[in-house]
Amino acid sequence: MKKFRIAGVIFLILAVILGGLAVRQYLEEKNAGKEYDQIREEAAREPEPEEEKEPEPETTETPAKEPVEIPIDFPSLQAQNPDVYAWIQVPGTEVDYPILQSPDDNGYYLDHDINKSEAAAGAIFTENYNTKTFEDPNTVIYGHDMKNGSMFQSLHRYMDRSFFDANRDVTIYLPDKILHYKIFAAYLYDNRHLLMSFDFWNKEEYQQYLNNIFSMRDMNSFVDTSMEVTNEDKIITLSTCYAGISSQRYLVQAVLVSIDQ
Repeated sequence: MKKFRIAGVIFLILAVILGGLAVRQYLEEKNAGKEYDQIREEAAREPEPEEEKEPEPETTETPAKEPVEIPIDFPSLQAQNPDVYAWIQVPGTEVDYPILQSPDDNGYYLDHDINKSEAAAGAIFTENYNTKTFEDPNTVIYGHDMKNGSMFQSLHRYMDRSFFDANRDVTIYLPDKILHYKIFAAYLYDNRHLLMSFDFWNKEEYQQYLNNIFSMRDMNSFVDTSMEVTNEDKIITLSTCYAGISSQRYLVQAVLVSIDQ
């Protein structure tokens, strides 16, 4: 009888511990990414009011082009965390976040937020296999698939063909320019590390990689075959998990179409 009583106490303690962990996980998932709501508000730079100028005398010279206005307050973001180097927006989704890159720990932002606090949602980030200029052939950007819809979870909307067709723009802000991309593919893939599996700087290998994408025939893959993407183009790959399956990733890929600077 005493053994049963001890076993019952142990079982009760384990149940309480497991219940506490479940509640903690639920709260973490529910509140995932909330810290970025405030960051988003603080980072939005108000456009400066235009000053009235005296009309300039007519001249045959071409007027100097005004630098593009960046709507993100990068100085304040980088004062908070110098690892911030870009900002990504995907209209039609919840993706509206800073992009970070740790100089020496590629896994750091898997479980740390912009404040460098431990967080299940982590951050949107790239690895140091990529430069921070977006001039690489393929820049891979990572984000978690959070159940509350934050981070890169809303990219799964591209699994619907009508959504894919209607929402094709991606904008990336840098401190001195704005990059405009158009989505050409969204599909399930395996979990291989793209930048370690393919040499995108090798023109032939890069072209073959693109050819394989455009030849996909899968019900979980949407590819705009009317677009031409070649090994001269710069692309981005947005990578997130899929349904908690460790062997799969969901990829959304876009090609650079214009730059404002």
